[in-house]
Amino acid sequence: MSRPDLTRVPEWYHRYIAQVEGDDLILLLNEQLTSFLFFLENLDAEKREYRYGPDKWTIKEVLQHILDAERVFAYRALCIARGEKQPLPGFDENNYVTHSKADKREWKDMLEEFKAVRYSTTMLFASFDEEQLEATGTASGWTVYVRGIGFIIIGHLNHHLHIIKERYL
Repeated sequence: MSRPDLTRVPEWYHRYIAQVEGDDLILLLNEQLTSFLFFLENLDAEKREYRYGPDKWTIKEVLQHILDAERVFAYRALCIARGEKQPLPGFDENNYVTHSKADKREWKDMLEEFKAVRYSTTMLFASFDEEQLEATGTASGWTVYVRGIGFIIIGHLNHHLHIIKERYL
């Protein structure tokens, strides 16, 4: 599998894709599942509710955002791969976090959910053939394509993991 063509994804996603090393999307999704779960399982319990600023998310809220965003991105990839011609809506990540009630969730349940979501995402992308990976559609008012979305998912998680390590720990 090849890396995404950056001319086919909105510019603000380039920073996510740049954080992805390698070109085997399925291998990268699986490796990230293992490494991120290891990181989360070894995170001190008191850090999960920590905010580094008054209006910043807790680590639990960051994890919930990663879950929500991966679902949204995977849905976009599914729609585009299946030939959807309707523009797909954006989402307000701050509003999603506000309404997520992540602070009331059990950590172990969130980790199980991450495993399930990532497994589903991996199986979805593994099911796409080359034509589907190259399919183009519109999401949030911008043109994007399926292969690019796969790398955005990985880079988005890497982006938030970097922020957690830099600002929360």
